[in-house]
Amino acid sequence: MTNFTWIDGSIVGMYLLATMIAGIMVRKYVSRVDHFLVAGREMNVFLGIASLAATEFGIVTCMYTAQAGYTRGFSGSIPGILNALAMFFVGWTGFCVKPLRDSGAITIPELFEQRYGKFVRWLAGVVIVLGGLLNMGVFLRVGGQFLVVCCGMNLQYLEIAMTVLLVGVAVYTIMGGMLSVLVTDFLQFIVMSAGMLVVTILVLSYVGWDRMIDAVETNYGEGGFNPFVAPDLGWAFVVSNLFTNIASVLTWQTCIARLLAAKDSKTGRRVYTGTAFFFVCRWIIPGLWGIAALAMIEPAVVETIGLQFGEKDGSLFAMPFFLAQIVPAGMMGVLVAAMLAADMSTDSSYMLTWGSVIYNDILAPFRRKPWPEKRGILWNRCIVALIGMFLLFWGLWYKLEGNLWEYLQTTGAIYLASMSALLIACCYWKRANNWGAIAAILVGAALPVLALSLNLFVQVPLLDETGAQIVKDGKLMTQGLAKYYVGDNFVNIGTFLATGLAMVVGSLLKPRSSN
Repeated sequence: MTNFTWIDGSIVGMYLLATMIAGIMVRKYVSRVDHFLVAGREMNVFLGIASLAATEFGIVTCMYTAQAGYTRGFSGSIPGILNALAMFFVGWTGFCVKPLRDSGAITIPELFEQRYGKFVRWLAGVVIVLGGLLNMGVFLRVGGQFLVVCCGMNLQYLEIAMTVLLVGVAVYTIMGGMLSVLVTDFLQFIVMSAGMLVVTILVLSYVGWDRMIDAVETNYGEGGFNPFVAPDLGWAFVVSNLFTNIASVLTWQTCIARLLAAKDSKTGRRVYTGTAFFFVCRWIIPGLWGIAALAMIEPAVVETIGLQFGEKDGSLFAMPFFLAQIVPAGMMGVLVAAMLAADMSTDSSYMLTWGSVIYNDILAPFRRKPWPEKRGILWNRCIVALIGMFLLFWGLWYKLEGNLWEYLQTTGAIYLASMSALLIACCYWKRANNWGAIAAILVGAALPVLALSLNLFVQVPLLDETGAQIVKDGKLMTQGLAKYYVGDNFVNIGTFLATGLAMVVGSLLKPRSSN
């Protein structure tokens, strides 16, 4: 049951057409590679804030933050609060981002070459692209699932929806690069913000604040409000997210792309501080939608929806199913247009930023002399197109296990841990060298990759009615073995700590005379 009608389809179609026209029109201004990759470094504060906010809120963001609200209550918004604090702190102090922007580099690995050498630059580029593409690999499927559930589409059209989403974004990104991304991001930010505000007012008026509070308290108790006492969260969850959010502010390629496209480091820092508040909103607003779904939708219905997609856990689909029931015709078109705006801005930026690393850092050793501007732009366009093809096929066959946010943390940690360690050392530690850099990159990538490829069997304790573990004759009673997805909070914390240690030990082991 859904309220999506031809009127809503017309609204969505008009929005998509306007976005495509705007994105393609700016292609005539792309005459150099730096136009394509960093918009000629002419981005101002307000455009940067709109672009970064739009990029960092996609359908996948809406889905995993709503899932956090549905499965964790208000405690699920902690990552957003930590992200906002990290963004404001880095922008306010200029920690790492000022020397990075002042260096004139197009990507982070380009800066690393100045300190650690060409091989580290190349290796850093490989790891960044590996982590970034694995991270983005689930975006298309999750975006398609949202549209299928929210619009009441037949499940067989999921792959078609994914393909259409990708092709539309790829066209204007390939044509106009960062210039197209910035222009369309600005339009998408306006549509997205308006749609989120309207839907949030509708949700709160339909469900009521008291009912949402009661739903969280009934299902999760104090843990729904305090992450430190939640049995599946605790201090490890908070610390893991603290590490991840600081590292993502410093090295996440889509954030850094805005910094490096800014007119100067002062402008880039103001973009960071100005966007910080939005990073709270992007967690709290969809989280409220998820809590509303918790209050209104029966768990059996949510489980049934999940089974339709071949998932044991249907919590990811609770929010779009709930919105499909309450958002009226006409407004449903605004909602879908807002979500498409969010998704298109995210996909275009991600494809461009990973493509810039491939061109600028991974292919750098194969360019014996600088390429002409036209040839460089052609190669960048081909790279973006190839990334789109990879994402399409990965999104079609990869099945996500575990919580979506934890998967994104783990894949992001493949390079977040090592790149943040390399960047901090590059900017502030004179003894840092290529031995430490290589050790940090290898250690930082190894643990998350192992976590993604392995599953851990653990004993599940038997609990009494109070939630306490049952011990009999001095032995812990268990329900037997259960298969757990590895790579969540403890592996994430361990990755950051091990990477930092590898950076320090590797750098100290290298003789000073061989620098």
